Amino acid sequence: MKVRHLIVSLRPKQWTKNLVIFAGIIFSKNLFNLAMLSKTTIAFFLFSLLAGAVYLINDVKDKNRDKAHPTKSKRPIAAGKISPKVAVITAIFLSAFSLLFSFILEPAFGFISAIYFLMMISYSFRLKDVFILDVIIISLGFVLRAVAGAVVIKVPFSSWLLICTTFLALFLALAKRRHELLFLSENAPYHREHLTLYSPSLLDQMIGIAATSSIISYAVYTTSTETVIKFGPYLPLTIPFVLYGILRYLYLVYKKGLGGNPSQIFISDKPLLIAIALWAGAVTIIIYLSKIEGIIHQLFYKGV
Repeated sequence: MKVRHLIVSLRPKQWTKNLVIFAGIIFSKNLFNLAMLSKTTIAFFLFSLLAGAVYLINDVKDKNRDKAHPTKSKRPIAAGKISPKVAVITAIFLSAFSLLFSFILEPAFGFISAIYFLMMISYSFRLKDVFILDVIIISLGFVLRAVAGAVVIKVPFSSWLLICTTFLALFLALAKRRHELLFLSENAPYHREHLTLYSPSLLDQMIGIAATSSIISYAVYTTSTETVIKFGPYLPLTIPFVLYGILRYLYLVYKKGLGGNPSQIFISDKPLLIAIALWAGAVTIIIYLSKIEGIIHQLFYKGV
């Protein structure tokens, strides 16, 4: 029973965030390189274990605070199903294991993982209570994931990829803060004291800026000369999927009162899930169009 509660505390559903690690291998045109794919997959699981360790430490730190939250009070540590001692020991083991093998897998990847770990621990203990910096730290966490996916297979990463990741992550973080502020209402200060510095109108403006920046930065990236030379002229065809996805998310935040758990939204809202799947499929086909044509050409002539 305790093992089950420990697994829940590692928040495996949140590990979908770490899929950003695969951006490096996809956009470097190495998805069909089995050695690189294996290395990236191992990196994904190591990073997920590291993130799980951070979640455990965060839940121990916020145990008393989470007890006053309508949903977080059900977390195993806040509910008393796992002792803080067991959680801390598990976190130490997982972080040591994942960091050790991250450095063995690729020293640069280990270095990025260590930076991520230290940053998120700092976030758990102090930075989550610093106005505006809290959401910036969350977005930087996604940027480090993208960088980690590139360095683990030793490929360069595009500055545009980092810019798009930053704005999208910032958009999601701000939407989450808005949900917390409205959902907790007058109890918001008891959960996060600095939430009183935010207001719905201020967050609405910030969300609008982040959403607009996400769309524009992606549109500029897909139409830039560098991107066209590398991937061809068809990547702008994926812009409608991104546009729909962001507008759909805004609908879920403002009309359905969601946004508190982005990972859950991505896997539970069918229209959004379909848009993401179509975007991923279209991007993959466009990026690997020449290779796919080569495979078809080879199969055709072999058949003849």
